Amino acid sequence: MRIAIVGGALQGTEAVYLAKKAGYETFVIDKRNDAPALSLADEYAVIDPLTHGKEAMRIFEDCDAVLPACEELELLTRLDEMLSSSGIPLLFDLGAYRISSSKAASNDLMESIGIPIPGKWGECGYPVIVKPSSQSGSVGVKVAYSEKDVADGLAAIELLGDEPVIQEFVSGKSVSVEVIGRAGRASSYVTTEILLSENYDCKRVRCAPDILSEEREEEFGSIAVRTAERMCLNGLMDVEAIDTERGLRVLEIDARIPSQTPAAVLAATGINLLRELADPSRTIVRRSGASSYEHFVIKDGKMATCGEKEFAKVRCPRIIKGLFGSDEMITDYREGAKEWRCTMINGAADEEEVEKKRSRCIGTIMNECGLKEFADRPPEVI
Repeated sequence: MRIAIVGGALQGTEAVYLAKKAGYETFVIDKRNDAPALSLADEYAVIDPLTHGKEAMRIFEDCDAVLPACEELELLTRLDEMLSSSGIPLLFDLGAYRISSSKAASNDLMESIGIPIPGKWGECGYPVIVKPSSQSGSVGVKVAYSEKDVADGLAAIELLGDEPVIQEFVSGKSVSVEVIGRAGRASSYVTTEILLSENYDCKRVRCAPDILSEEREEEFGSIAVRTAERMCLNGLMDVEAIDTERGLRVLEIDARIPSQTPAAVLAATGINLLRELADPSRTIVRRSGASSYEHFVIKDGKMATCGEKEFAKVRCPRIIKGLFGSDEMITDYREGAKEWRCTMINGAADEEEVEKKRSRCIGTIMNECGLKEFADRPPEVI
């Protein structure tokens, strides 16, 4: 199978990685010539389909499917229009994406079917989260402890040209699960845990059988399926929630290919979500295992865990098996480099062995690169 991937940032990097693991050929399109997925793809073109539609269509016609790995609504709409009557499968649901890309709209949908979400401002005390409705990740997100903090958060969101959403700050384990919908029915997959950097950006994904209790695991899968079926999802979506003392609270849904979590699921269980999306006729063979998927930056003589925004500065990365004792790394490391970034991927039969691999690999990097300091800073605890 040959897949055209539109977007070469972190989602595109994830898509290329999964495609390679599935044995697919990849053709990445991005308007930036330094997009990290370009160096991982079998072929690529630096074009913008919005302005080079005919050239993009020629590429699509030579592929078996097209996978958007971007979040620009204008571009996504154009791709949907271009491919709607072409016979080329578009592995994406624009209608579901329109709902999920608005936190306000997705919260309304989830409330309407009884999905537990954080309380609204006015119905809860401080701290609260002030966030823009339509931005991705942690962009524009602020923890507010007072009216002044809320006002500052609202002012920042106004500068983004977005609408604000203010909700109860909920604490606990951050978890995610993917769901694929087809013909009105949906199936959920594997729960992962999201570990955050000090600026609330994802730095590490854990996949293991005991992330949630059996009861919560069943509830989380049901939440994902109910939400997807209510949206009539025809594609892939991930659901993010916090496992609080009072139960699960869903933070957001994203109806597009995620970055990070699918690779962790693959390393732990053998389930390739891109293959599930592109070729549903294949039989799933799932193994029981654990994995760790983690971003690092090596800079100024130090090694530190980092969020995906810092890792996104990676340039011309490669996928290297066994580097520094890891199972695999996605990295721009070159021998003698003083600054480089990597995503370290390790899997094993159980989490104890994964942690041993991770520790050995970090130690090897520190020793071989002559580093004196290692930092792994968590977000502020509230």
